[in-house]
Amino acid sequence: MPRIGMEPLRRRALIDAAIDAIGERGSLEVTMAEIAGRAGVSPALAHHYFGAKEDLLLATMRHILAELGRDLGEAVTGLEGLARVRAIIAVNFSQKQFRPEIIAAWLAFYVAAQRTPALRRLLRVYARRLHSNLVFALRPLLERDEAERTAEGIAAMIDGLYIRRALKDGPPDAASAIALVEDYVALRTGGLRHG
Repeated sequence: MPRIGMEPLRRRALIDAAIDAIGERGSLEVTMAEIAGRAGVSPALAHHYFGAKEDLLLATMRHILAELGRDLGEAVTGLEGLARVRAIIAVNFSQKQFRPEIIAAWLAFYVAAQRTPALRRLLRVYARRLHSNLVFALRPLLERDEAERTAEGIAAMIDGLYIRRALKDGPPDAASAIALVEDYVALRTGGLRHG
């Protein structure tokens, strides 16, 4: 007889196991059995909760994006201008986000999005939200076109720093990543460092 309330816990355990497996492998080439084993459940139960492996991987990316969105919402509450931009940058390089297994998952999902329409749509939603959050924060400081261009540059730097981090050994250096992006912001906003 199934235990009541176990489904959310098992789903979360499978998502965490998928993140770990993808992080270790560096790709989405992981099996449902491997993920289930890491989560301490049977492959049949994993299929029961998620269906195909692709469904579990999509749920995993949704989970990563939902956590990022919650953290971002909390970080920017009550902030404007450069303080809001800095908060957006900091969340993207937070200890929860900028860790090896999440970095590997992001890269694997970006690659998979080239051939998986559902992942592509999900990543486009993420990109649009990041862009609109940045433009909103930059509009009091820059003309519309400049705010758009600067937001695009910040997003590209965030993505690029995740890629560069994936190519290095050792723990991620969030402080240097944040400093690089903030230097770019300072250049684009005319050297304004406070706000």
